[in-house]
Amino acid sequence: MSIVWKIIRIIALYVVSFFVCVIIAAIALDSLPDALEALFALLAPIAFIWWYEKRRATKISEREVLANSPVPLGREDEQLSQPGAYQPRQNNAELIRAGQQARAELEAAAERRTAEKQTRQSQANQFLNQHSKPKKPKEKPLARSQGWVRKGQAVTIADRTIDGMVYVGTPPRIGSSYYGESCRAYIDPSLSVARSGSDKNGDNMSYWPGYSSIPAVCRATYLDWLAGGRQDGTINPGYMFLFFYGLERRFLVDQPPDDEKQEIVAEVERLKVLFADNYSAQRYLGEFLDIARIMAMGGISLDDATLKQAILENRSWDLPFSLKFALGGMIAEGKAFDAEWLHLWLHCHPERRLRTPAERCGDEFKALFKLKFDALYPDGLKVRTPRKLLKMDYRAASSEFNCSVNLTAGDGGDVAIPDVTDLRSPVQKAQKIADEAMDELDKFSRYLGRNPDGRGSIEAQALLPAELWGLFPSEELEELKDWAREQVAAGGLVPALDVISRLEGETREKLGKRNLTGAADALARIGFGMAPDPRFSLRGPKIDEPVVIFELGEPVEQLEDVSPAYRTELFELALATFVAHADSKIVEAERRALRNKVEATKGLTELERKRLHANLEWYLDVPPDMSWLRSKLKDADAEHHLALRAAVVAIAHADGVIQSDEVASIEKIYKALGIDAGLVYADLHAGDVADGPVRVKAAEAEVPGEQIPDEPKAKAASLDAARIAAIRNDTERVSSVLGEIFSTDEDVSDEATAAHAFPSSMAGLDPKHAMLVEQIIQREHWTDEEFDEIAGKQGLMPSGALEVVNEWAFDKFDEALLDEYDGYDVSPDIADTLRAEMAKGD
Repeated sequence: MSIVWKIIRIIALYVVSFFVCVIIAAIALDSLPDALEALFALLAPIAFIWWYEKRRATKISEREVLANSPVPLGREDEQLSQPGAYQPRQNNAELIRAGQQARAELEAAAERRTAEKQTRQSQANQFLNQHSKPKKPKEKPLARSQGWVRKGQAVTIADRTIDGMVYVGTPPRIGSSYYGESCRAYIDPSLSVARSGSDKNGDNMSYWPGYSSIPAVCRATYLDWLAGGRQDGTINPGYMFLFFYGLERRFLVDQPPDDEKQEIVAEVERLKVLFADNYSAQRYLGEFLDIARIMAMGGISLDDATLKQAILENRSWDLPFSLKFALGGMIAEGKAFDAEWLHLWLHCHPERRLRTPAERCGDEFKALFKLKFDALYPDGLKVRTPRKLLKMDYRAASSEFNCSVNLTAGDGGDVAIPDVTDLRSPVQKAQKIADEAMDELDKFSRYLGRNPDGRGSIEAQALLPAELWGLFPSEELEELKDWAREQVAAGGLVPALDVISRLEGETREKLGKRNLTGAADALARIGFGMAPDPRFSLRGPKIDEPVVIFELGEPVEQLEDVSPAYRTELFELALATFVAHADSKIVEAERRALRNKVEATKGLTELERKRLHANLEWYLDVPPDMSWLRSKLKDADAEHHLALRAAVVAIAHADGVIQSDEVASIEKIYKALGIDAGLVYADLHAGDVADGPVRVKAAEAEVPGEQIPDEPKAKAASLDAARIAAIRNDTERVSSVLGEIFSTDEDVSDEATAAHAFPSSMAGLDPKHAMLVEQIIQREHWTDEEFDEIAGKQGLMPSGALEVVNEWAFDKFDEALLDEYDGYDVSPDIADTLRAEMAKGD
């Protein structure tokens, strides 16, 4: 109820005071503007009520103290002894003695009265101190500044003991002695402090706090934090900054001894860790440490790992002063930069261009940067000396002072430090090295983006540049090497699903091109190959088929680099093994003939020859299917039919017996090539293929024109090896045709009409993007160049089209249609769904 009555009283007082102020304003302030009169009428009652309530509370408190005092306040006449009555019959001597006796009693009573009054006053003061919110500290205000208290020298403020590293005393004025502000860092013992600190959140703290300007409750919170050893990192950072202002002033203004400087540096480093999540703390404390470390050390040690790490973590927008000092000092002393210093220079430079691989793969990036730097500059990088000298202008975090720092180098401290801020050439060289390193780490970085905990796995290690394997070893990769050696020793044939499961650590229901490509890359990086190679094989293995693991002899970085001769021979091997499988058995003579064919092929590297032998073993174990050979044969140029015919005829003669099934298979090949099947018998009988026009269709006598020669007569001679070799050596022209054959899917026509109808599954796409999607889903993978081409045909920018298509797919299927991985992989699930919808003719 007391609160309700208080509110009613205040409202009543305000109403009465308001009317009084209105009358006063109307009479006495009539000359002022109306706005000022209204302001007076509104604010004056508030000021009066505040004064009245404060005065009322004080009087009530004093009455309660007196009422609750344990010492009774007796009347003065009751405390004094009454002197004896005057007896006229007494002589003068007796009168004097009586007066002396009464005097002594009066003095004793007066002393007792004084003591009782002092006791009552002491108890009253004690009661007031206990029941008032702020209290005065026991220490008397200092008449002058006591100054800095070193670490280890305890000082007590408001019953709180602080272990030094603070300024205590009357704060000096910053700026004018009359109008300046009190120094923020000084703890003034004369100021009131609350009984307990309850403002850890800093609700009453200003942006630039000062001990003299913050409320009593904030002073109590600050002193409690200091007394607790400054260990609480959850307190408002403003309290930490209030303490830091003192450290900053002591270090830079007072210039203490070196041992004390090192104590201050260590304390600021501790605070920086304690408030690691606060950006302002990291920035201001970091800028202070940037110069304080150097000043505390009397110089800089270029081998100080702690200093280099601090430079790397610096969050300033410019080059850190400590880095400028180190780089300038090395230039002044004629030293060359190593990879670590150039990396630090680039990392801290405001114009750096570091992409995701440099951040996500920090350790790998630094290591690769060093390897590339050492290869380019084995003796280090020498830099010309700039004319501008290094100078540091430091602005205090407290905003109370600025200072300039000029340091020198050399054993005698007499070498001026040049300023490297404006040098561009070293940074450009570092950027070039960094760009190469980031490009090589790009696939590794993307893998870690999809698998944050995948570092050290087989797939991750396979994507890591080979030169880093020794620096970042992988136990899983060593186990993979041992497993691969065992498989090769056992013949090399391994179920494809087992290979993928071994590499990825999980069993899949489908085998996509990405899985097979990743497996081939992983094995190639450890010196083993896999056939068929998914990037340029006629087809990849199915989930229930094997692959061939074989030794490459050395790690290989680029499996996709193959010659035209390799492509030609791989296709001829597929046709030859198709014929060899025709009678359902492969004899040793046929195997030997096929192997000899690989050995006789010219224009191959030794590595390509090994890979062709592995592909041959796969063709021998997994018979080629005419259904997928036919689609490749129809794209072969008629000019190269002769080489293909010679290959299949040669394998048919390999075992000395030509079976009817082999003849039938050759006829299928000839028909797929568009050649008259009747030539099969002539070629087989001759053992060679004539070089000249051949009959595709029987001639009609009545048609005039040049006569086509009859089929060549059978010869006993064997195949003309020289002629076949001449045809094969025309590799440039062959590859231009066979390069298209090795594409796993045919391109979809890009011609679109305005009347083209799209299924409902394409809803949400405009016609151009719908046509693009219709083409995309026809294949499992597109190279960068192919995607750019089909997007361009629709009048779309590749990057924009990719974003639109994937956003549409996410909205509709909750996953992207295209995944960037060595080109663009098409989501098989989305593609199947869309093709099914299109087949319905929706």
